[in-house]
Amino acid sequence: MRAAVVDVGSNSIKLLVAERGPGGRPVELLSRTLEVRISSGIGSEVPRLGAAAMERGVAAVSGLLTEARGLLAERVAVVATSAVRDASNGGEFLGLIRAATGVVPRILSGPEEASLIGRGLTTDPSLAALRDFHVYDLGGGSLECLSFRDRAVERAVSLPLGCVRLTEMFVSPAAGPVAAAALSDIGRHVREALVKSGFPMPVPAGFFVVGTGGTLTTVRAMAAARLGVALERADPLIRVSHLRETLAAVGSLDLAARKAVKGLSPERADVFPAALATLIALSELGGFHAFHHSLRNLRWGVAAELVS
Repeated sequence: MRAAVVDVGSNSIKLLVAERGPGGRPVELLSRTLEVRISSGIGSEVPRLGAAAMERGVAAVSGLLTEARGLLAERVAVVATSAVRDASNGGEFLGLIRAATGVVPRILSGPEEASLIGRGLTTDPSLAALRDFHVYDLGGGSLECLSFRDRAVERAVSLPLGCVRLTEMFVSPAAGPVAAAALSDIGRHVREALVKSGFPMPVPAGFFVVGTGGTLTTVRAMAAARLGVALERADPLIRVSHLRETLAAVGSLDLAARKAVKGLSPERADVFPAALATLIALSELGGFHAFHHSLRNLRWGVAAELVS
Protein backbone atom coordinates (compact mmCIF):
# COMPACT_ATOMS: atom_id res chain seq x y z
CA MET A 1 0.00 0.00 0.00
CA ARG A 2 1.37 3.39 -1.05
CA ALA A 3 -0.32 6.65 -0.03
CA ALA A 4 0.17 10.37 -0.67
CA VAL A 5 -0.92 13.20 1.61
CA VAL A 6 -0.98 16.88 0.67
CA ASP A 7 -1.38 19.10 3.73
CA VAL A 8 -2.68 22.56 2.77
CA GLY A 9 -1.53 24.72 5.66
CA SER A 10 -1.72 28.44 6.29
CA ASN A 11 1.95 29.11 5.60
CA SER A 12 3.11 26.06 3.66
CA ILE A 13 1.75 23.20 1.55
CA LYS A 14 3.43 19.85 2.20
CA LEU A 15 3.56 16.46 0.53
CA LEU A 16 4.31 13.08 2.07
CA VAL A 17 4.39 9.91 0.01
CA ALA A 18 4.66 6.82 2.20
CA GLU A 19 4.10 3.10 1.99
CA ARG A 20 2.91 0.58 4.52
CA GLY A 21 5.83 -0.69 6.58
CA PRO A 22 6.29 -3.16 9.46
CA GLY A 23 3.41 -3.06 11.90
CA GLY A 24 1.33 -1.07 9.41
CA ARG A 25 3.27 2.13 10.05
CA PRO A 26 4.03 4.54 7.19
CA VAL A 27 7.55 4.59 5.76
CA GLU A 28 8.56 7.78 3.95
CA LEU A 29 9.34 7.67 0.24
CA LEU A 30 9.18 11.41 -0.50
CA SER A 31 8.66 14.55 1.51
CA ARG A 32 8.32 18.06 0.08
CA THR A 33 7.43 21.49 1.52
CA LEU A 34 6.44 24.57 -0.47
CA GLU A 35 6.19 27.97 1.24
CA VAL A 36 3.02 29.28 -0.38
CA ARG A 37 1.29 31.47 2.25
CA ILE A 38 -2.34 31.17 1.22
CA SER A 39 -3.45 32.76 4.47
CA SER A 40 -2.82 36.49 4.00
CA GLY A 41 -5.74 38.21 5.69
CA ILE A 42 -6.36 35.42 8.20
CA GLY A 43 -5.96 37.91 11.06
CA SER A 44 -8.84 40.07 9.85
CA GLU A 45 -12.27 40.02 11.43
CA VAL A 46 -13.71 38.18 8.40
CA PRO A 47 -10.86 36.03 6.99
CA ARG A 48 -10.91 35.59 3.23
CA LEU A 49 -8.46 33.97 0.83
CA GLY A 50 -7.22 36.28 -1.92
CA ALA A 51 -7.46 35.33 -5.59
CA ALA A 52 -3.66 35.28 -6.03
CA ALA A 53 -3.24 33.15 -2.89
CA MET A 54 -5.79 30.63 -4.15
CA GLU A 55 -4.07 30.51 -7.54
CA ARG A 56 -0.72 29.80 -5.84
CA GLY A 57 -2.34 27.17 -3.67
CA VAL A 58 -3.99 25.33 -6.55
CA ALA A 59 -0.73 25.33 -8.52
CA ALA A 60 1.21 23.98 -5.53
CA VAL A 61 -1.30 21.20 -4.81
CA SER A 62 -1.44 20.23 -8.50
CA GLY A 63 2.35 20.03 -8.75
CA LEU A 64 2.70 17.95 -5.59
CA LEU A 65 -0.02 15.53 -6.68
CA THR A 66 1.78 15.09 -10.01
CA GLU A 67 4.90 14.07 -8.06
CA ALA A 68 2.86 11.68 -5.93
CA ARG A 69 1.26 10.03 -8.96
CA GLY A 70 4.71 9.62 -10.46
CA LEU A 71 5.51 7.42 -7.45
CA LEU A 72 2.36 5.36 -8.09
CA ALA A 73 0.50 6.34 -4.93
CA GLU A 74 -2.63 4.20 -4.67
CA ARG A 75 -4.44 6.37 -2.14
CA VAL A 76 -4.34 10.17 -2.19
CA ALA A 77 -5.65 12.67 0.35
CA VAL A 78 -5.64 16.47 0.31
CA VAL A 79 -6.40 17.97 3.71
CA ALA A 80 -6.85 21.63 4.60
CA THR A 81 -6.50 23.22 8.03
CA SER A 82 -6.99 26.55 9.78
CA ALA A 83 -6.62 29.03 6.91
CA VAL A 84 -9.19 27.28 4.73
CA ARG A 85 -11.37 26.25 7.66
CA ASP A 86 -11.74 29.86 8.82
CA ALA A 87 -11.91 31.60 5.43
CA SER A 88 -15.31 32.79 4.26
CA ASN A 89 -14.47 31.51 0.77
CA GLY A 90 -12.69 28.30 1.80
CA GLY A 91 -15.26 26.20 -0.07
CA GLU A 92 -14.53 28.09 -3.28
CA PHE A 93 -10.80 27.34 -2.90
CA LEU A 94 -11.45 23.63 -2.38
CA GLY A 95 -13.66 23.62 -5.45
CA LEU A 96 -10.79 25.03 -7.51
CA ILE A 97 -8.48 22.28 -6.22
CA ARG A 98 -11.05 19.61 -7.11
CA ALA A 99 -11.54 21.03 -10.60
CA ALA A 100 -7.78 21.16 -11.23
CA THR A 101 -6.79 17.79 -9.76
CA GLY A 102 -9.86 15.56 -9.59
CA VAL A 103 -9.23 15.05 -5.87
CA VAL A 104 -11.89 16.04 -3.35
CA PRO A 105 -10.10 17.92 -0.52
CA ARG A 106 -11.10 17.48 3.10
CA ILE A 107 -11.34 20.34 5.58
CA LEU A 108 -10.25 19.12 9.00
CA SER A 109 -12.03 20.43 12.06
CA GLY A 110 -9.83 21.62 14.93
CA PRO A 111 -10.30 18.37 16.91
CA GLU A 112 -9.66 16.25 13.79
CA GLU A 113 -6.47 18.17 13.06
CA ALA A 114 -5.23 17.77 16.62
CA SER A 115 -6.07 14.06 16.68
CA LEU A 116 -4.25 13.38 13.40
CA ILE A 117 -1.20 15.32 14.60
CA GLY A 118 -1.20 13.08 17.65
CA ARG A 119 -1.44 9.98 15.50
CA GLY A 120 1.48 11.19 13.41
CA LEU A 121 3.61 11.69 16.52
CA THR A 122 3.07 8.09 17.56
CA THR A 123 4.86 6.95 14.37
CA ASP A 124 8.10 8.69 15.41
CA PRO A 125 10.62 6.00 16.50
CA SER A 126 12.42 8.49 18.75
CA LEU A 127 9.23 8.93 20.78
CA ALA A 128 8.36 5.23 21.02
CA ALA A 129 9.19 5.03 24.73
CA LEU A 130 7.02 7.99 25.74
CA ARG A 131 3.80 7.28 27.61
CA ASP A 132 2.66 10.61 29.11
CA PHE A 133 3.44 13.77 27.15
CA HIS A 134 2.16 17.06 25.78
CA VAL A 135 2.36 18.00 22.10
CA TYR A 136 2.26 21.56 20.75
CA ASP A 137 2.02 22.08 17.00
CA LEU A 138 2.30 25.71 15.87
CA GLY A 139 1.14 26.53 12.36
CA GLY A 140 0.31 29.67 10.44
CA GLY A 141 -3.33 29.75 11.49
CA SER A 142 -3.61 27.76 14.70
CA LEU A 143 -1.87 26.19 17.67
CA GLU A 144 -2.83 22.59 18.40
CA CYS A 145 -2.39 21.40 21.98
CA LEU A 146 -2.60 17.72 22.91
CA SER A 147 -2.20 15.86 26.17
CA PHE A 148 -1.31 12.16 25.94
CA ARG A 149 -1.64 9.74 28.83
CA ASP A 150 -0.41 6.19 28.27
CA ARG A 151 0.05 7.13 24.56
CA ALA A 152 -3.65 7.93 24.09
CA VAL A 153 -4.99 11.45 23.49
CA GLU A 154 -6.64 12.58 26.73
CA ARG A 155 -7.27 16.22 25.78
CA ALA A 156 -6.94 18.21 22.54
CA VAL A 157 -7.70 21.82 21.70
CA SER A 158 -7.17 23.95 18.60
CA LEU A 159 -6.58 27.66 19.23
CA PRO A 160 -6.42 30.56 16.70
CA LEU A 161 -2.83 31.41 17.65
CA GLY A 162 -0.96 30.70 14.42
CA CYS A 163 2.03 32.86 13.52
CA VAL A 164 0.50 34.38 10.36
CA ARG A 165 -2.66 35.28 12.25
CA LEU A 166 -0.80 36.87 15.20
CA THR A 167 1.64 38.71 12.95
CA GLU A 168 -1.27 40.34 11.13
CA MET A 169 -2.97 41.16 14.44
CA PHE A 170 -0.02 42.61 16.35
CA VAL A 171 3.02 43.35 14.17
CA SER A 172 3.25 46.51 12.09
CA PRO A 173 3.52 45.76 8.37
CA ALA A 174 6.62 47.95 8.20
CA ALA A 175 9.80 46.15 7.14
CA GLY A 176 11.80 47.26 10.18
CA PRO A 177 12.64 45.42 13.41
CA VAL A 178 9.72 44.05 15.43
CA ALA A 179 8.73 46.34 18.32
CA ALA A 180 9.16 44.95 21.83
CA ALA A 181 5.63 46.12 22.65
CA ALA A 182 4.22 43.96 19.83
CA LEU A 183 6.04 40.89 21.11
CA SER A 184 4.78 41.60 24.61
CA ASP A 185 1.21 41.91 23.31
CA ILE A 186 1.54 38.58 21.51
CA GLY A 187 2.77 36.89 24.68
CA ARG A 188 -0.13 38.28 26.72
CA HIS A 189 -2.67 37.28 24.07
CA VAL A 190 -1.29 33.72 23.89
CA ARG A 191 -1.32 33.26 27.67
CA GLU A 192 -4.88 34.57 27.96
CA ALA A 193 -6.13 32.28 25.17
CA LEU A 194 -4.47 29.23 26.70
CA VAL A 195 -5.90 29.92 30.15
CA LYS A 196 -9.35 30.46 28.69
CA SER A 197 -9.14 27.20 26.72
CA GLY A 198 -8.89 25.10 29.87
CA PHE A 199 -6.00 23.07 28.47
CA PRO A 200 -4.03 21.69 31.47
CA MET A 201 -1.32 24.14 32.44
CA PRO A 202 1.30 23.99 33.77
CA VAL A 203 2.44 20.71 32.23
CA PRO A 204 1.89 17.96 34.83
CA ALA A 205 4.95 16.59 36.59
CA GLY A 206 6.50 13.67 34.74
CA PHE A 207 5.09 14.69 31.36
CA PHE A 208 7.44 15.15 28.38
CA VAL A 209 6.97 18.08 25.96
CA VAL A 210 7.06 17.55 22.18
CA GLY A 211 6.98 20.40 19.69
CA THR A 212 6.17 20.27 15.98
CA GLY A 213 5.52 22.73 13.16
CA GLY A 214 7.50 25.03 10.92
CA THR A 215 8.86 27.35 13.60
CA LEU A 216 10.73 24.68 15.57
CA THR A 217 11.81 23.07 12.30
CA THR A 218 13.26 26.45 11.30
CA VAL A 219 15.08 26.89 14.63
CA ARG A 220 16.59 23.45 14.20
CA ALA A 221 17.47 24.20 10.55
CA MET A 222 19.26 27.38 11.63
CA ALA A 223 21.31 25.34 14.12
CA ALA A 224 22.06 22.77 11.42
CA ALA A 225 23.19 25.52 9.04
CA ARG A 226 25.61 26.87 11.64
CA LEU A 227 27.03 23.39 12.18
CA GLY A 228 27.10 22.54 8.48
CA VAL A 229 25.03 19.38 8.96
CA ALA A 230 21.67 18.09 7.71
CA LEU A 231 18.56 19.07 9.64
CA GLU A 232 18.04 15.54 10.95
CA ARG A 233 21.52 15.56 12.52
CA ALA A 234 20.93 18.71 14.55
CA ASP A 235 19.91 18.25 18.19
CA PRO A 236 16.11 17.76 18.41
CA LEU A 237 16.07 19.18 21.95
CA ILE A 238 15.34 22.89 21.57
CA ARG A 239 15.69 24.84 24.79
CA VAL A 240 13.45 27.80 25.52
CA SER A 241 16.54 29.82 26.41
CA HIS A 242 17.69 29.30 22.83
CA LEU A 243 14.31 30.50 21.53
CA ARG A 244 14.73 33.68 23.59
CA GLU A 245 18.23 34.22 22.21
CA THR A 246 17.00 33.63 18.66
CA LEU A 247 14.11 36.07 19.11
CA ALA A 248 16.45 38.74 20.49
CA ALA A 249 18.74 38.27 17.48
CA VAL A 250 16.19 38.12 14.65
CA GLY A 251 13.61 40.46 16.15
CA SER A 252 16.14 43.28 16.15
CA LEU A 253 16.77 42.85 12.40
CA ASP A 254 14.73 44.44 9.66
CA LEU A 255 12.86 42.13 7.30
CA ALA A 256 15.52 42.22 4.58
CA ALA A 257 18.19 41.13 7.08
CA ARG A 258 15.97 38.37 8.50
CA LYS A 259 15.50 37.00 5.00
CA ALA A 260 19.27 36.59 4.72
CA VAL A 261 19.65 34.50 7.91
CA LYS A 262 20.94 31.01 7.09
CA GLY A 263 18.38 28.30 7.74
CA LEU A 264 15.48 30.79 7.91
CA SER A 265 13.27 30.57 4.85
CA PRO A 266 12.81 34.07 3.36
CA GLU A 267 9.08 33.33 3.00
CA ARG A 268 8.84 32.72 6.74
CA ALA A 269 10.98 35.65 7.91
CA ASP A 270 8.08 38.05 8.45
CA VAL A 271 6.13 35.73 10.80
CA PHE A 272 9.12 34.15 12.57
CA PRO A 273 9.39 36.64 15.47
CA ALA A 274 5.69 36.31 16.34
CA ALA A 275 6.02 32.52 16.21
CA LEU A 276 8.98 32.56 18.60
CA ALA A 277 7.11 34.88 20.98
CA THR A 278 4.16 32.45 20.92
CA LEU A 279 6.30 29.43 21.82
CA ILE A 280 8.07 31.35 24.58
CA ALA A 281 4.74 32.47 26.12
CA LEU A 282 3.48 28.89 25.88
CA SER A 283 6.55 27.56 27.71
CA GLU A 284 6.27 30.21 30.43
CA LEU A 285 2.66 29.29 31.16
CA GLY A 286 3.45 25.58 30.86
CA GLY A 287 6.43 25.78 33.19
CA PHE A 288 8.80 23.81 30.96
CA HIS A 289 12.25 24.62 29.59
CA ALA A 290 12.60 22.73 26.30
CA PHE A 291 10.73 21.21 23.37
CA HIS A 292 11.69 17.86 21.86
CA HIS A 293 11.25 18.55 18.15
CA SER A 294 9.61 16.01 15.86
CA LEU A 295 9.04 16.22 12.12
CA ARG A 296 6.10 13.82 12.32
CA ASN A 297 2.85 15.68 12.67
CA LEU A 298 -0.31 16.01 10.57
CA ARG A 299 0.91 14.50 7.29
CA TRP A 300 2.13 11.41 9.10
CA GLY A 301 -1.16 11.01 10.93
CA VAL A 302 -3.16 11.11 7.70
CA ALA A 303 -0.67 8.73 6.04
CA ALA A 304 -1.01 6.30 8.94
CA GLU A 305 -4.78 6.46 8.51
CA LEU A 306 -4.49 5.71 4.77
CA VAL A 307 -1.99 2.86 4.86
CA SER A 308 -3.66 1.10 7.77
